[in-house]
Amino acid sequence: MSDTPFAQDSRPLVWLPFDPAELDTADDGSGHPSGAPDTLRYVAHDPLEDGPPGAWADDVRFYVPSYSFGLDHRALLAALPRVEVVQTLTAGVDHIRPLLPAGVTLCNGRGIHNASTAELAMTLVLASLRDVPGFVDAQHEQRWAQGWRPSLADSTVLIIGYGDIGADLERRLVPFEVEVLRVARTARTGVHTLADLPALLPRADVVVLVVPGTAETKGLVDADFLAAMRPGALLVNVARGPVVVTDDLLEALHAGRVRAALDVTDPEPLPPGHPLWDAPGVLITPHVGGATPAMWPRAHTLVREQLHRWAASRPLANVMTGDY
Repeated sequence: MSDTPFAQDSRPLVWLPFDPAELDTADDGSGHPSGAPDTLRYVAHDPLEDGPPGAWADDVRFYVPSYSFGLDHRALLAALPRVEVVQTLTAGVDHIRPLLPAGVTLCNGRGIHNASTAELAMTLVLASLRDVPGFVDAQHEQRWAQGWRPSLADSTVLIIGYGDIGADLERRLVPFEVEVLRVARTARTGVHTLADLPALLPRADVVVLVVPGTAETKGLVDADFLAAMRPGALLVNVARGPVVVTDDLLEALHAGRVRAALDVTDPEPLPPGHPLWDAPGVLITPHVGGATPAMWPRAHTLVREQLHRWAASRPLANVMTGDY
């Protein structure tokens, strides 16, 4: 697009990674605006496809980064001298938060990926327990691999990080006739804290990590954590790679103490030749928990509502404060 389409327009500029028309929605009778505020102006530009931003970047006040962990956020933020708000399409913000200039408000994509991530967590649990990777290998070898595999029914699942995604996961687990244990940062009725893990881990057949990537959660799953798990239990990580100490996990996998299903790893992307690829009892997917079409209606709704709040000088949702 041209670098000078807004030269005579003083409305605050919003940088979106998609067409602003995607923010439009039919009037549902609720009184909520059906599209983006016309008191703002918009530019649609995805650096992954369109290259670096143009001179218009000097005017950007509200920035929605593309949904990608491969962007050079440091360079992009440096090109936005007037930015006031960064609204990510990711739930985790550890990849961008340390790079924000002072005074910039950061909002995360809480709610966008609940369905997709919970769905993948369920897929990893069921595929690992019922040994779907083993059946795929047997099919390629034209081998009839009958035998007993663990079931999800009648098992105990421990969800560590019981927020929106954890609650969505529980709703999917309940029909499978499981007992669900819950852990969050703050205790509440039916929800334990991280301090209770030593007592909870030996009870769980499946442990699912859904915590954010913070200083508190980095290295949470270490040798002691893995030793406390029930022998043969399954560890599922749909959180962040550094939550798990990779060397400790490799040792536990090779010793046959646990199995694992990982949508995230440390390092990431996992390079060719890394020992995790060939470790026994591990299933790996390439950080695709949120990468389904289900994210887009939710993303457009969140961004649209945030823009209406911002244009009306009302408090924004999902503002990141403290460690979370």
